[in-house]
Amino acid sequence: MTRTRTTRLRRPLLTGTTAVAAMAVTAGLVAATAEPAKAATGPKLSLIAATTSLTLTSWKEDPGVYLDLGTYLTAEGRPLELKVTRKSYKDPVTITQTVYEGGRAKAKTLPKGTVKDFSGLPGFAEITVTDKAGKKVLSRTEDFCPNNASGRVRPDAPATSKYPESCPTNPFTLGSVWGVEQGWAANTYAGSYTEPVALAAGTYTAKVGVAKEYRDLFGIADKPATVKVTVVERSYGDDQGAAGAAASRSATAGEHAGHGATHQPPAAHAGHGPGHAPTPAQAAAPVTSGAGASYNVGHGPLKAAPPALPWALKKQQQAARSAPVGDKGGQTDGSRKAPALQPLAERPAGKASVPDVPKPDLRSLPAYGIVVSDGEKDVPGKDYLAFSANVWNAGPAQLVVDGFRSPGKAKMDAYQYFYDAKGKQVGYAPTGTMEWDPRPGHVHWHFTDFASYRLLKADKKEAVRSGKEAFCLANTDAIDYTVKNANWHPFNTDLSTACGEENSISVREVLDVGSGDTYSQDLPGQSFDITDVPNGTYYIQVLANPEKRLKETNLDNNSALRKIVLGGKPDARTVTVPAHDLVNAN
Repeated sequence: MTRTRTTRLRRPLLTGTTAVAAMAVTAGLVAATAEPAKAATGPKLSLIAATTSLTLTSWKEDPGVYLDLGTYLTAEGRPLELKVTRKSYKDPVTITQTVYEGGRAKAKTLPKGTVKDFSGLPGFAEITVTDKAGKKVLSRTEDFCPNNASGRVRPDAPATSKYPESCPTNPFTLGSVWGVEQGWAANTYAGSYTEPVALAAGTYTAKVGVAKEYRDLFGIADKPATVKVTVVERSYGDDQGAAGAAASRSATAGEHAGHGATHQPPAAHAGHGPGHAPTPAQAAAPVTSGAGASYNVGHGPLKAAPPALPWALKKQQQAARSAPVGDKGGQTDGSRKAPALQPLAERPAGKASVPDVPKPDLRSLPAYGIVVSDGEKDVPGKDYLAFSANVWNAGPAQLVVDGFRSPGKAKMDAYQYFYDAKGKQVGYAPTGTMEWDPRPGHVHWHFTDFASYRLLKADKKEAVRSGKEAFCLANTDAIDYTVKNANWHPFNTDLSTACGEENSISVREVLDVGSGDTYSQDLPGQSFDITDVPNGTYYIQVLANPEKRLKETNLDNNSALRKIVLGGKPDARTVTVPAHDLVNAN
């Protein structure tokens, strides 16, 4: 149970892209433990270090060193593939490994308790650091997301990895796929979600090994990697301090008032200046949603995101930070690029039809990130209940919506499109409208009536309704990548999200299979005004497709409820958020 006006959510994982030296693999590959000829086999896994020595920076203004030591887990022979699922929120998280028997893939169930959530393998890497005199100054373990910053380690390896680019962090995730492609390596560094360590300037020796339970489980040799570490102290004002400070500020600028925590792609490695010196952005990396690729504008792997949080909670967590919001050209919410196929140039002609082909299945997640606030800015005498909500697509087909604008009209007419098993468009149906939202933090086209939010009394009757019912669809969260037709790379599809410009004649918005779209209801008009709502038990209802205009495979699973208890006094209201079955996270 969580009682809060302020809550801190933390999850130790990351995503990104990092080059790995191929020569290190040659020296580091070790065969897994031999198995009987007919036994199911998995990959040959090895821990390697990309370099034998490196330099880490301790910033005077942000003391501490992030231990990205350049150690990787490599997979040879076959990929390391893990599927992490739970049947419902009443069931624990379980994990299976894909192994091969007679050339056929099969699922091998791993021991209970191997994982606790979807963020990675807990306590995978064991790290010890000794000083020049050989005295141990640090001992710690780090979690490992196999989808971490990865890259090829030999030229004949597959050109791309089929696995997702992060581990999901939404508390209501249902299924995830983790993997290290064969001939690839994944960084064992747990990201800046791990705490930095206090190391004075000087030289050290770091030893990184794999915990015994994982060595035994995956047949990894007990050969820790050793790295010489030089720690240097720097200030934001040194050398490219101005550029570094700017990079640090830009790293936090993607917190969109509508979608919440986001990331920004690199601008030609903007954080690397002369001499490839790291910038303060290394320690102030932006967070990601866990749905797509992300990059650290400064250096190295990037921590992955907690779920998007309401502005009220982010303001409490980041009291001193001020981040501008607003979309730019080619972006959907201040961060997510839209490399999309353009929508059709003209509205569909001919008779509308809803063919008998696979359709999306929209489902709602219970609300989270629930806090009492006074809105984005102080509103005297008012109390608001802010929260985050996610509607996701369980498939088996994408939700594809195009908007078409008649010249001079303020709104677009929206159409849902349908495709056969080969991806050929075979039908369409009118499905409402799209409207332009000029407000800072939006500045894009919203599809109307996609979802609605209600505060229900204990008897499930409506008490308050949010004014937020129009959305720009985007794949912000990986909710269940084990469902049929789940797209593990939702931004690399032929149909992709693009929320348009004010002068757009048409737009295409897509919610891919397995992914969801999180919006944080922060602002007055979106969050619930509870100023005159009595204390007591209530339910936050997240309702997808409220007008049932979108065609789905199932309309009976569109609602999710989250129980809360309001308390306190005017201008000092509180909210208690009980656990939702086994999910004890706000």
